[in-house]
Amino acid sequence: MPGPSQLDDPLYAGMAWSRYWRLMRWMSALTLVCVAVALGLLYYLHGLVSVHMYIATAVGVGFALLLTAALMGLVFMSSGTGHDDCIDDPVSKDISPDE
Repeated sequence: MPGPSQLDDPLYAGMAWSRYWRLMRWMSALTLVCVAVALGLLYYLHGLVSVHMYIATAVGVGFALLLTAALMGLVFMSSGTGHDDCIDDPVSKDISPDE
C-alpha cells in the first residue's frame, strides 16, 4: 500500500508548484537568450539565408530547451517533494543487494 504523498497537502503542493513555475520562468528567459545566440551564430556563419531556416532554428532550439526544462523540473519536483518515496515497489523487495 503506497504511503501518503506530501503533494496531497494543498499548501505544500502550492509551494512545490510555485517553485516549479519559477524555474520555468527562468528557463524561458534562458531559452530566449539561447535562441538569440543560435540565430546570431546562424547569421554569422551563413549570412542571410531563407527566413524559414531562421524560423525552424528558433522553434527547434526553443522547443528542445523548454521541453527539457519542463521534464527535468517535474523530475526535480517529484523527487524533492518526496512523491517518489511514497510508491509501493514490489520488485525491489525481491532483489537482494548482492545481485
